[in-house]
Amino acid sequence: MCRVNEALSDYAEAVLSVVERIPAGKVLTYGDVADRIGTGGPRQVGRIMAVYGAAVAWWRVVRADGRLLVGHEQRAVRRYRREGTPLRCAVDAQAVRLDMTRARWRPDEEPVGERRSL
Repeated sequence: MCRVNEALSDYAEAVLSVVERIPAGKVLTYGDVADRIGTGGPRQVGRIMAVYGAAVAWWRVVRADGRLLVGHEQRAVRRYRREGTPLRCAVDAQAVRLDMTRARWRPDEEPVGERRSL
């Protein structure tokens, strides 16, 4: 197998592993996921999510500004409401955004008994 494909496979596995750990009602940004892995960046995570994201809770990986993924807004909002993810209305009161202050997952702030290792 080509070395590039092996690296992509390892990176994809790492991205999906982080995403699988995000609890219901919480989100991470693309950049947060890359930071937790320690390599790559938001664009690389976005590419992995575009290709392999259907296998995990894709709606829990979001843009840093809280805007919803274009073309997937309605499906994502249904899932956010079902999970109790904090939302807010945009300025025009028509669009919904994530309340990133409350929705962002910070495992280091969880009570010790509830922590999950990454």
